[in-house]
Amino acid sequence: MTSPSSSDAGGTGSDVPTGPEQTSTEQPVAPPGAPDSPRPPRWLPRALLMAVAAVFFAVFAWNALGALEGLFVNVLIAFFIALALEPSTVWLVRHGWRRGLAAAVTLLGSLVVVIVLMTLFGNLFVQQLVELAQSVPRLYAGLQDFLVDRFDVVVPDTQNLLRQALDEFGDDVASGALLVGTTVVGGLLATLTILLVAYYLLAAGPRFRAAVCGWLTPARQQEMLHLWEITQGKVSDYIGSRVVLAAVSTAVTFAFLAFLQTPYAVPLAVFVGVVSQFVPTIGAYLGGALPTIVALTAQGWPQALGVLGFVIAYQQFENLYLAPKVSARALEMNAAVSLLVVLAFGAVFGVLGAFLALPVAATVQAVATTYFRRHELVESHMLRDPESAAKA
Repeated sequence: MTSPSSSDAGGTGSDVPTGPEQTSTEQPVAPPGAPDSPRPPRWLPRALLMAVAAVFFAVFAWNALGALEGLFVNVLIAFFIALALEPSTVWLVRHGWRRGLAAAVTLLGSLVVVIVLMTLFGNLFVQQLVELAQSVPRLYAGLQDFLVDRFDVVVPDTQNLLRQALDEFGDDVASGALLVGTTVVGGLLATLTILLVAYYLLAAGPRFRAAVCGWLTPARQQEMLHLWEITQGKVSDYIGSRVVLAAVSTAVTFAFLAFLQTPYAVPLAVFVGVVSQFVPTIGAYLGGALPTIVALTAQGWPQALGVLGFVIAYQQFENLYLAPKVSARALEMNAAVSLLVVLAFGAVFGVLGAFLALPVAATVQAVATTYFRRHELVESHMLRDPESAAKA
């Protein structure tokens, strides 16, 4: 006889639910090859937060660099002024002057020389510059008639140009006046900043270099001081030679224009001297173009050809005889490289950048000549021009 409870002992009794009513507290196990869980990895939120923070930091840094661009240019100008005046300061120190007093006398003495020159020629310069600005319409009308008579080329009238300028910029007269006022104030602040920074760099002198070298190893200190000495000498000689050549060019050009009785001789001579020395390669032609045009429109063909011939002859004399003697120790650069540097700095930093481009390029070249050793050239026909048939 079978016991009624024998079937319950097998685990199939009515008290155990079966079929779809069966429940379980265990999580189902994913079969092999099934995709991972759709939940993101734990590191993803932190990575997104760091990426957003990096973007905001980059935008802030970019805006900060843009805002500090003017300050960077002013400090750079002060640095090169300090390099140019360092030899004079050292000469005074060797003769028993204190460093701070020598730096002040050197800087203020240079400033006094500039002020005296501006006082001697400033009145005449301003008068002729104003007359030149007032005569622009008349000069333009003369150039217009010349182009029509000689080449049958018609250019717009001055009235049309003025009307077009008023249409484009007439609404910005008030903002332009405000911009001029802020520019004057900003120029004064920039000048004061440059003078103060230049004085502190000159007065610090060895203490500033010692503070920089304190962060370097002894071997690196020797390299740093050697590089500083080379850069200081090259930049000082370069700036000094450019200033001397610009002064000579200005004086000679003024004498020639005054001899020809060309109007506005003073501002034209200053323009020729500055542009020809601080704009490489094409500066001589840019500087000589303006007085040639003024002589053509105000005097005539003979005077214009005379001015053009003088500009070409003086540049040949300067390049062959004067410049090699004045800038014998200065750092010379390839003309194409210097032109590209001026264009690049002018596009980034404006007019001041264009004038600072050559000293910066001189510094970079001094660094390159210090750290990069040049090797002997191999024998190859690609490194020289072929000899002419007559010599062969």
